[in-house]
Amino acid sequence: MKLIKHWMLWPALAGCMLSASAQNNTPPDGPPPGPPPEAVAACKGKAEGTKVEFAGHHGDTVSGICRKQGDVIAAMPEGGPPPRR
Repeated sequence: MKLIKHWMLWPALAGCMLSASAQNNTPPDGPPPGPPPEAVAACKGKAEGTKVEFAGHHGDTVSGICRKQGDVIAAMPEGGPPPRR
């Protein structure tokens, strides 16, 4: 009888763990974050449409074009945002 109870416990425990991990992947409340400070700094004092380069989060050089995003002008990377690491 003890063996059967342990056998029944493992699937229930695995189900609880999967459910808990799925709940941690919910999107945060509120609006998405704005452009990174480096992208804003690269376009400071520049007109929309200006080509710029700046150092990305990981030290890599990012080429972009200054675009208005809400009430701020920031560099939009050519080809879209870089992949998350």
